[in-house]
Amino acid sequence: MSLPYRTALIVGAGAGISAALARLLTAEGLRVGLAARDTEKLAGLTAETGAEAFPADAADPQAVADLFAQVESRLGEPDVVIYNASARAPGPLASLDPEAVRRAVAITAFGAFLVAREAARRMEPRGHGALLFTGATAGVKGFPLSAAFAMGKFALRGLAQSAARELGPKGIHVAHVVVDGAVRSARRPDPEDRPDSTLTPEGVARAYLELLRQPRDAWSFEVELRPWVERF
Repeated sequence: MSLPYRTALIVGAGAGISAALARLLTAEGLRVGLAARDTEKLAGLTAETGAEAFPADAADPQAVADLFAQVESRLGEPDVVIYNASARAPGPLASLDPEAVRRAVAITAFGAFLVAREAARRMEPRGHGALLFTGATAGVKGFPLSAAFAMGKFALRGLAQSAARELGPKGIHVAHVVVDGAVRSARRPDPEDRPDSTLTPEGVARAYLELLRQPRDAWSFEVELRPWVERF
């Protein structure tokens, strides 16, 4: 089943989930834009996939508006927008740097609002589109020494819920993906004593792809992805 979309924008692009998404979506025939503060790190991925890179600070309203204008000019209006950006400010609550927390929440949640706002402005007149948010376990339950990340991810989940109720009736599929586990990478392989205890970027990306294939009469709002190894 082919995807009913033509152009995708992934905000917060890098290695891992967003790179796997870029490979899958370009293989499906979509034009793909990749937004990141540092686009030099995307050179290999753009050469491999044909996706185009765009510099942007997701927490800056003007930068996000400019990003969408540039994507429209070079690729066309995106009818799939995926928000994958997040930031952390770990540490004991009593000693957290307020500015570091402000920045972490701005990237994880406020940036998602800015991107969703620009996406909605373009998708609503057409009555068509998909807006996907990358969540985390921290958006469901907070952990010690991780208050800033929990604040951002809880806010992200609330934004996604509100957007889904508002935009779903207008033909826009909004979904929140809870990545409930560590994502495997060269720096984070499976522990030798717990094989298959991490999620692969490719597996997560395929789950996003299946969301995009869903018919409108059976849209999922929230899916939780976790390794098959028992974690409870």
